[in-house]
Amino acid sequence: MKKIYLKRGKEESLLRFHPWVFSGAIQQADEELKDGDLVRVLTNYGDFIAVGHFQKGSIAVRVLSFRDVAIDAEFWASRLASALKVRQSIGIADNPQNNTYRLVHGEGDNLPGLIIDVYDRTAVMQAHSIGMHLCRKEIAEQLVKVMGQRIDNVYYKSETTLPFMDDMENGFIYGGSDDNVAIENGLKFYVDWLRGQKTGFFVDQRDNRSLLEKYSAGKSVLNMFCYTGGFSVYAMRGGAKLVHSVDSSAKAIELTNRNVALNFEGDKRHEAFCEDAFKYLEQAGNNYDLIILDPPAFAKHRGALHNALKGYTRLNNKAFQKIQPGGILFTFSCSQVVTKDHFRNAVFTAAAQAGRKVRILHQLHQPADHPINIYHPEGEYLKGLVLFVE
Repeated sequence: MKKIYLKRGKEESLLRFHPWVFSGAIQQADEELKDGDLVRVLTNYGDFIAVGHFQKGSIAVRVLSFRDVAIDAEFWASRLASALKVRQSIGIADNPQNNTYRLVHGEGDNLPGLIIDVYDRTAVMQAHSIGMHLCRKEIAEQLVKVMGQRIDNVYYKSETTLPFMDDMENGFIYGGSDDNVAIENGLKFYVDWLRGQKTGFFVDQRDNRSLLEKYSAGKSVLNMFCYTGGFSVYAMRGGAKLVHSVDSSAKAIELTNRNVALNFEGDKRHEAFCEDAFKYLEQAGNNYDLIILDPPAFAKHRGALHNALKGYTRLNNKAFQKIQPGGILFTFSCSQVVTKDHFRNAVFTAAAQAGRKVRILHQLHQPADHPINIYHPEGEYLKGLVLFVE
């Protein structure tokens, strides 16, 4: 295994078990490194610190272990089994009313660069590092063994996360199935793992959708950036009198309508609109007393933070202007570089600009199957607020 030596003193974060080695911390390597190489990380004095995957860029090494172990089939099986045990302990796995969950959440499960979501009998695996891409078949083999009778298929989907790889092609590594209907809290959803965003469904909003259901009875609901229509379907089960779903993507609107029909066929309470969010809010009347704002990430890197915060402020301002007195606003940010304080300040600014009195009812975050490594606070990416608007 190739070796990397750190500059003097640059091992401090690793001694606190932070799972990244930044490029500026590296003194030298003992030979030329290629993207995806397994490397042993050593101090300036040659003492072992960690083993991980190397990749050119700001994050040069993603740590797989702080012990000097072989990264082999036994290693992958152990980590996958540990991840499954967590999901079993929190009641997410092996639940007949919920066969949709995240099995591996990158750094949160000590497998940086790897995401695995389970949709009924299919596990969708996604690599966010070249090292994980190169290990995909070995990981899939151990995944099938660890999951046993729980899955029949493993679909690999990394074209959007590693678009520069010559051998990148989405497809089944194991099995193969056209059955793409999964159950979340007793509701059915089509999961488009072939062409959909992320792994095909936003699993991370499951708990927040359940909370929305409890607030939906008798409400006129507007679901902005609806994508698969998850919030819309929960609102309908919760007894909403009207649900409007909005997305700029025609494919998203089609999928939303299919999911509504899958659960509430022929129900006239729902209508979907293919429209830009800001334009729709600008033209909308003051007819809604429950609004959901769940936009895509406005900032994917720190350089975009300022404009992102302006975008969140503008979007929430429009919602505050339109929502009925006594209405409830569910508003979210999934941008990792936007902190909870950043987001709250943007929303507070929007409330002040709109001249509305606002109370916080809930502060929301990602669910337990998206765990945060205590040594890696950057893993806390989803934040949300439920607001009562006078």
